[in-house]
Order: sequence, then C-alpha cells, then structure tokens
Amino acid sequence: MAYHMGTKLVQAEPFKQGTGEDGYKVVYPDGYERWFYKDVFEAAYMKVAPNSNLKTDKPSISQQMVDAFIRETQVVTMGEKTTVVRAVLANGFEIVESSSCVSAENYDETLGAQICMKHIKDKVWMLLGFLLQTAVHGIKLEEK
Repeated sequence: MAYHMGTKLVQAEPFKQGTGEDGYKVVYPDGYERWFYKDVFEAAYMKVAPNSNLKTDKPSISQQMVDAFIRETQVVTMGEKTTVVRAVLANGFEIVESSSCVSAENYDETLGAQICMKHIKDKVWMLLGFLLQTAVHGIKLEEK
C-alpha cells in the first residue's frame, strides 16, 4: 500500500455519542456524516471562520489563527549583531528566521526578534492559506 496525504474542509459540531462519549458530528462536502472522538477530531482539524472584513462569507485565515498556530519561540543572539528566532508550529513544523545589523553597537536583540517574528508570521499566513486552499479545492495533479 502507498501513503496518501490530503486535507478536507468539513462542517462539525460537538456531539455526544450514544454511549455519552464526547466527540464531533462531522459533515463532509458530499453530505456524508461521521462521528469522531473529540481528541481524534481536534488533532486532525482546526476551526476556520469567515472574516467579517472580507467581501466573502467563506472561511479565511485570521491573525488570531496565525498567532495561535505558533506554539513556541526561541530567541538567540549569534555573534555580536545577529538575532535568530526559531518558531515551533502547532503541527511540530519549525521556521527559523534571522536578522542582523551593520554595526554591533546598534544591535538590539528585541528589535531583531520583532523583525524575525514578522517574517515568521508572514510565512505562517502563507502556509495556512495554502492549507485552506487545499482543503477548499483539493489537489489536482496531472499525471505525467
């Protein structure tokens, strides 16, 4: 058997199974319904919602989602004028960014970390956008 990966946009609501176990009722785009255990569902799906500032009522990425997806950061000064920031995301993926200044006397780790975090958050926006695009439209590879 070969491995396959994918992602889907589903509708879900908390729902107790007949045995009283916490879980989610999940409805797929084709109408298929399924019940998932709470921990299984929450490990596989993250909530998305429409952004009221946009012209559509379709789900979108928000600043809150981006911030919540960054679980841990580590800031290190390397040498006399370089800041390196490592961010661990909710799925375990890591992003590393760096910033440097020209003169060591102008170095400020806090400013360097702010610059790095802006770059990291921009990448998380892109990655979550890619994930949502895939969930909404699927993967359509052409055979070669």
